[in-house]
Parts: sequence; structure tokens; C-alpha cells
Amino acid sequence: MKKPFIIGITGGSGSGKTTLMRYLQEEFASDKVCFISQDDYYRPQEEQRQDKLGVTNYDRPRSIDKKAFTKDIEKLAQGKTIEIQEYTFNNAAKQPKTIVLKPAPVIVVEGLFIFHVKKIRKQLDLKVFIHAKENLKVIRRIKRDKLERNYPLDDVLYRYQNHVMPSFEKYIKPYIDKADLIVNNNQNFEKGLSVLQAFLREKIK
Repeated sequence: MKKPFIIGITGGSGSGKTTLMRYLQEEFASDKVCFISQDDYYRPQEEQRQDKLGVTNYDRPRSIDKKAFTKDIEKLAQGKTIEIQEYTFNNAAKQPKTIVLKPAPVIVVEGLFIFHVKKIRKQLDLKVFIHAKENLKVIRRIKRDKLERNYPLDDVLYRYQNHVMPSFEKYIKPYIDKADLIVNNNQNFEKGLSVLQAFLREKIK
């Protein structure tokens, strides 16, 4: 089997990574492009660290099972099928499902820390960084966490100021210079999406 082309998509929380990936998933069949997200590799809540106020901090590289994430990317690159359990962010109203990922000519890896984790970064053939202003990211984070993850507003704002922002400055922003493509998502990412779609079509011909 020919080695698949691996694309990494990163950016700060609320920048639009997951939305961009969903648009790509809608266009490309799973046998052509495989999508794998860091979000499904969070460690169990009991293994997460709490800050001084006792609030669980999920915005740390160690919040992710990096070993399992890296290994599964390698398995897909080797032509193997993997199964993972969807991570529901402790939302009791959402029933987790089993996700089956099959190898494909192109693999898209999405997540906050995929550039920071050296073993993952070295596997990426194309690195994409999604950029957005902080005020827009926090608004998007509020909408997502309240609607999808059932988090209270005060909790969302506290986490953004004390966990999300420090993590972005330390583990995500420094790697923007390593990106091959920077997608501006202050208003929308239509142009960046079009570039990626055209690139993927060429790769899977």
C-alpha cells in the first residue's frame, strides 16, 4: 500500500477546526479521505488535572492520550482499520458511539496539540493552521460549550481565561510558523476551504 498523504489541521479553541473538518467530510467519501480528531482521545475525567480552584483543566497536552492518538495515526498510515470510543465531554445527555476509521489515500488529523506533539508533527505532510481573533473565538466557544456540551456560561468564561488562553499562547500559537497554510477565519473560511478541497481532489485522483 502506498503511504497516505497526511494533513494536520490545528488552531486555537473556537477557531473553526472542527467545522472545517465537517465541511471536508461532507464532500469526500471515507474510502478516499480518513478523518481523525484529537477530541476523541481525551483521558477520563478522573485522570485530568484540576487547577487551584478545583476546576478540571482539559486544555493541556497531557489531557490527551498522546500515545494512543499517535499509535492510531500510525496504524491508519499502515493500512489498518481502527475503532475508538467517541468522547462526549462529560455530557450526560449524549450517548457515546463507536467510531470506525478505515485507511484511505489521504488522512486528515485535527486537534489543538498536533503540532506540539513531535511524533505527530513529524508525520504530517501538510500543516494547516486556522487563525481567528480572540473575541470571535471566545464567542464561538460559548456557543459550542453551552449548546453541545451543556456547560454553564460562567464555567465557559472561567475556563477560557484561565485554561484556554494560556494553553494557546504556550502550546499552539508558537507553531504557527511551522504551518504550510494559514486559513483566516475571522469572517469565514470559504477561500481556505476551497484551497483545501482542490488540494484533496488532486491528491485522491
